[in-house]
Amino acid sequence: MLMISPRMASAMQEKQYTPSLLSFFIYNPTFGPREGEEEKKILFYHPSDIEKNEKIRNVGLCEAIVQFTRTFCPTKPAKSLHTQKNRQFFFEPEDNFWIVMVVRNPMIEKPNKDGKPPTIEYQEEEILDTVYGAVVRQCYSMYKLFNGTFGRAMEAGGVELLTQKLEKFFYRYLQTLHLQSCDLLDVFGGISFFPLDKMTYLKIQSFVNRVEESLSLIKYTAFLYNDQLIWSGLEQDDMRILYKYLTTSLFPRHSEPELAGRDSPLRPEVAGNLLHYGRFLTGPTNLKDPEAKFRFPKIFVTAEDGYEELHLIVYKVQWCKYDAVSLHSFTDFCEQLDGLVGPQLTLLASDICEQFTINRRISGPEKEPQFKFIYFNHMNLAEKSTIHMRKTASVCLTSVHPDLMKILGDINCDFARVDEDEEIIVKAMTDYWVVGKKSDQRELYVILNQKNANLIEVNGSQEALCDAVQQYILLGLMKRTDRDYTKNCQRCRVS
Repeated sequence: MLMISPRMASAMQEKQYTPSLLSFFIYNPTFGPREGEEEKKILFYHPSDIEKNEKIRNVGLCEAIVQFTRTFCPTKPAKSLHTQKNRQFFFEPEDNFWIVMVVRNPMIEKPNKDGKPPTIEYQEEEILDTVYGAVVRQCYSMYKLFNGTFGRAMEAGGVELLTQKLEKFFYRYLQTLHLQSCDLLDVFGGISFFPLDKMTYLKIQSFVNRVEESLSLIKYTAFLYNDQLIWSGLEQDDMRILYKYLTTSLFPRHSEPELAGRDSPLRPEVAGNLLHYGRFLTGPTNLKDPEAKFRFPKIFVTAEDGYEELHLIVYKVQWCKYDAVSLHSFTDFCEQLDGLVGPQLTLLASDICEQFTINRRISGPEKEPQFKFIYFNHMNLAEKSTIHMRKTASVCLTSVHPDLMKILGDINCDFARVDEDEEIIVKAMTDYWVVGKKSDQRELYVILNQKNANLIEVNGSQEALCDAVQQYILLGLMKRTDRDYTKNCQRCRVS
């Protein structure tokens, strides 16, 4: 016989709903200034099956809110609107172009007796403006990476071309948004660097220089291992959004079939005395196939005169300058790239894997640490988290309770309000201690599992704790991972 307590039965009947996307739209108020032309303002609207008058009404309401808030602060328009059931986020990436995202607040559905409708409790304070505001900005950055600015589309083909590009891009991209997985890492948008000893790093630098000298089409190069960045020749902001695309979209899409054994990337060919295990992730799947199609995604990155259009070739990872070359030229280029990069990259991968094994041995056996942390450096976007076990576009697995993640987000909001260095200590309801420290463009968040400690003890030991974490960062897994980007030479170097 199975017996269930009333409390467990009640909990089983309750339904919890995470934040979800209600609508997402882009409009320009200058496109439909007259009465009866309001629909012309709407450039994109999701979901598309909403009735026309409701779309016009929702866009008009957002436009009114933005205009009303400008009367109080003309230079800082509205960023969000809080209501009981949802929250709206506003972002103006370009003049008169507005992106609006409406998110339903998380809620709990509690059943009632006597057949009455269930009671809905909206958890309005569980959503952080900083987190979802960052998600809206990421949406625009990702669009601009593959399509350029809104203004560029307007110059090339007017409103019609812009609406086509918006529809094509956001129809697919919004399906990858999983708002329930968004947290502090979305605010930072950082980069995880791979720790290397000096000699291996110099080998990689030499390899990159040889490739760029041998293949004149290559404009920029980035080198990653195990989803961690080792080298980049791109500007910081460009590398930030490219890193997110690669690690949360492209790499997982190719690695999942490999793990399932359906699409093995290993190609143990011999080039001279070197084994060859390389392949293209974007571009031709088989260079020996005469009918292979050379489809390389176009991307737009920062240039001195605004931006430049490139082809993205991912081969552990390469960026090639965009030129009007023929299919035959692309075939020759890919064969040269494959022959040059594949064998040498195979050897480099062996050296890096050996370094990875050494780093794991130095860090000690895997066990539950006494504390977990998130570290971020605003100067070079270096990021490290021992809280996140997996972070992709579709899933975010963390090793701590969501309430603790909410506390981390609240501390980050407090840090954002002041320019000075600051320290914050919080005692969670679960008896965990959360320590936040902001110092010299760096932020450190520590979750401490000391249930019997008091405020005096935590305050007295926080300096030693932060020192221990910094030593962990500098001497452990993040050894030599903070790098300085130099704009003049556009190269990433060891600090």
